[in-house]
Amino acid sequence: MKLSLVNGRGLALGVLATLGLVFSANPSIGLPSVSKTETVMEKVKRTGVLTAGTSKDAIPFAYRNREGELVGYSVDMLKLVKQQLEKDLGRELELKLVALAPDQRIPGIKNSKVDIVCDASSFTWKRDREVDFTLSYGNTGTRLLVKKDSPLGSAKSLVGKRIGVLAQTTNEQAIKRVQPLAELVYVKDRNSGYNALRSGKIDALASDGILLEGWLAASKRNNNYKIVPDRPYSREGIACMVPENNSDFLDSVNYTLYQFMYGFVTGKTPNVQIFDRWFGPQGIIPLNRDLRSVEIETMQLTIESRQEIPKSDF
Repeated sequence: MKLSLVNGRGLALGVLATLGLVFSANPSIGLPSVSKTETVMEKVKRTGVLTAGTSKDAIPFAYRNREGELVGYSVDMLKLVKQQLEKDLGRELELKLVALAPDQRIPGIKNSKVDIVCDASSFTWKRDREVDFTLSYGNTGTRLLVKKDSPLGSAKSLVGKRIGVLAQTTNEQAIKRVQPLAELVYVKDRNSGYNALRSGKIDALASDGILLEGWLAASKRNNNYKIVPDRPYSREGIACMVPENNSDFLDSVNYTLYQFMYGFVTGKTPNVQIFDRWFGPQGIIPLNRDLRSVEIETMQLTIESRQEIPKSDF
């Protein structure tokens, strides 16, 4: 029998009504619900663990000491972040540190292997499309480590020279920008780069100037090398990276860094001690007066841009 359009519409409505009654009576067979992605704050509160990615060879920001522990200026920032999260979440937390290579940082965040990365990371617009950046709590710039008698330094002098770089770093991008005719040689990590320079496989190693200073300070062969040029090829702010769409977590980390910087520039003893542990006169990388002034000025600008003075908890 052929149904009319009206009868067919009535039949369809009847079927939908029947299904509605079935779903109401049996919620378990209703339409599938949309799962809510767990935020970092929810995950940390549930597990009691803040998992943080950092570096193993970025002296003095993050590196392994002689005892094999991950330490550094950025690691101290992570400890402060943990303290603030404990206040925010109302429970004690464990800080679990994971050593990551530069090209593992963003995948580690996106795959939820780590909740945050604090090492010697610099902001780029390309990276910002994949992760979110915190306030900058340090400054650096791309320079070269070369042998003592090397003539390298100017952009022109790098033409055809073998420059060691770590993949997916701002140092790689800086060398490409200042001298496209340089030959980039990709090294596995900074120690591999130092060894490649020592053996003559590369003519220079590009890295953050302050990290190169750290290596020189720790090296027994520091008289055989120098850092060039005097003025870095680039200027970059050091910041942490966090997963996108986690505003509560980002706010907490930013507030932590802001509190630290405010305490430092106003001379609060614990904050000054943290900074000087790494950059003071007796620190791992002593900053001269000019560089220290640059750090303070940068922090001051960040503080003023936020205007409100926080009630410091540390």
